[in-house]
Amino acid sequence: MFRSAGYLALEYDSIFLSCFEYIHMDTIHLPKSCNIDQMIEDLDQQGFSIIDEVYSQDYIYALVAECTSHLNQFREAAIQNGVMSKIRSDHILWIHEDLSIAQQHTQTLLALAEQFNQAFYFGIREVEAHFASYQAGSFYALHRDNPQQKNDRVISAVYYLHPEWQADWGGQLRLQDKHGAWHIIEPHPNRIAIFQSDLLHEVLPATQQRLSITAWLRSGNQLW
Repeated sequence: MFRSAGYLALEYDSIFLSCFEYIHMDTIHLPKSCNIDQMIEDLDQQGFSIIDEVYSQDYIYALVAECTSHLNQFREAAIQNGVMSKIRSDHILWIHEDLSIAQQHTQTLLALAEQFNQAFYFGIREVEAHFASYQAGSFYALHRDNPQQKNDRVISAVYYLHPEWQADWGGQLRLQDKHGAWHIIEPHPNRIAIFQSDLLHEVLPATQQRLSITAWLRSGNQLW
């Protein structure tokens, strides 16, 4: 049975501190599930790669607790500079230094970026990321994260952190690979979808709350 964000916040709050005790920012290593050679081949051949069972359950509990305990700070992503966009209806919270558990995830992405730089000479230097909450019916219409090379986003990465998901709940990532073929990526818990930021993609409507961290591996310092 799917559990609400409020229920999750209460459920995970009691274990948050115990999990946090042995999650250290200075011991960042790539997850064992990350087959770098396969990821590089996937990116080279089709422009995207999928990694499952990324983190330990202890880290996932702590990350979900951090996310759900800040839900009251999430804001409508569709409002940018006071202007309402009609292409998305999710709510987000940008990850900052006080969100120490999520910061560990961004450090993992930086470690991945080092490997990608060696393979593709991307010149990735930083990561920007936010929590994203898609309520029932929420969506993100077809778009590119780096349209016409107008920003420094090179690689996009979506990590799914909801504790469970069923196929009929929707919320899939629909992605066009570098050859023009379309793929449906299920938002399985503890999965990362990594893809070139210039690829067309969309988030299909969900019937349950869908939680994730969306991140961009960037080559420069100029934010949108």
